[in-house]
Amino acid sequence: MNRQRLIHKFDKQAKKYDERRNNDFAYKYRKRIFQEAEGKVLEVAIGSGLNFPFYSRDVKLTGLDFSQEMLKVAQNAAKNFPFEATFMEDDVETIEFNANSFDTIVSSASLCAYQEPVNVLNNFQKWCKPEGKILLLEHGISTKKQ
Repeated sequence: MNRQRLIHKFDKQAKKYDERRNNDFAYKYRKRIFQEAEGKVLEVAIGSGLNFPFYSRDVKLTGLDFSQEMLKVAQNAAKNFPFEATFMEDDVETIEFNANSFDTIVSSASLCAYQEPVNVLNNFQKWCKPEGKILLLEHGISTKKQ
């Protein structure tokens, strides 16, 4: 899909995503996975901030998204949570961070939107500190019942 069309699609859906914050189908999985985020956190494709309820007050969050409307919703939502947050409008496939910049990298339900997901995952490994965590939640067919 054309990148601009994809951005437009997410811009149009920002308010709908915001309404899902406490009624998200993946809430229990998000809670289980993302409460482990710590330190300096990069959340890519932050969307409307569906993972905010699971971050501790001690994290320093950098939220990245290519959708300006999603970022507006996330910035507004972040006001209701005790952690420090900054936001960047950019594309995870083209942005550069220094190696070993983050203690935790978070990505949820976003790998399907990337043209080169393996490159994105390789960047996660590069940007995350050696003792850090990369926390992923992706949708798809699984053989495990949870």
